[in-house]
Amino acid sequence: MGKPTDRELADRAREGDEQAFAELVRRHHPRVHRLAAHMLRDPIEAEDVAQETFIRAYRAIGRFDGRSEPYTWFYRITVNLALNVLRARRSQRRASEGLDDFDGVVQEEALHGAPDAADRQLYAALSQGIDTLSETLRTTLVLVCIDGRSHEEAAAILGAPEGTIAWRVHEARRKLRDYMAERGFADDAEQVGR
Repeated sequence: MGKPTDRELADRAREGDEQAFAELVRRHHPRVHRLAAHMLRDPIEAEDVAQETFIRAYRAIGRFDGRSEPYTWFYRITVNLALNVLRARRSQRRASEGLDDFDGVVQEEALHGAPDAADRQLYAALSQGIDTLSETLRTTLVLVCIDGRSHEEAAAILGAPEGTIAWRVHEARRKLRDYMAERGFADDAEQVGR
C-alpha cells in the first residue's frame, strides 16, 4: 500500500485523525516556510507565519472542502498571514528605516557562498526593487519566479485568473527592470525580464 495522497490525509484529518494532519504538516512545512521567508525576508517571522498557518488550518480543517489541493489552501493562508505582517511592518516603520534588510533568504539562496562586492550590490538593489513593488505584484512574483509555482497554481492560491497572474508577473518584471536600470544595473536588468 502506497503513501496516502494529500487529499486522503485531509479527509482523514477532517474526521479527527491528528496523525493525518501531522503528516500534512511534515510534507508542506518546508514549502510554506520558504514562501513566508521569501515574502518577509526574516526567518524568525517566517517561522511564526508557518506555525500560524498550520494552527489556522488545523482549526479550520472541518471547513476544507477539497475543491483545491491542501497545499494550495496552506499557501493561501500563508500569503494572507505574510501580507498582514508586511502591513504591520509598514505601519510601524521607525526612524531606522534606512537599515538594509536585504540579507534575507533570497540573497542567501542566490549566492550560496561568499559574494563579491558586485554581487552584494546587485542583490541589494534587486531586493530593494522587490520591496518597491505593490503587495499584489510582489506576492505574485515571489510565488511564480522565486518559489516556482505555475501560473495555474498561483491563480488558485491568489484567487485570480491565470491571465491576471501572467500580467502581474510581466508588470513586476518590467518594474524591476526599470528600477535596476535606473540604479546602473542595465545589463543585469535584462536578466530580470527573462
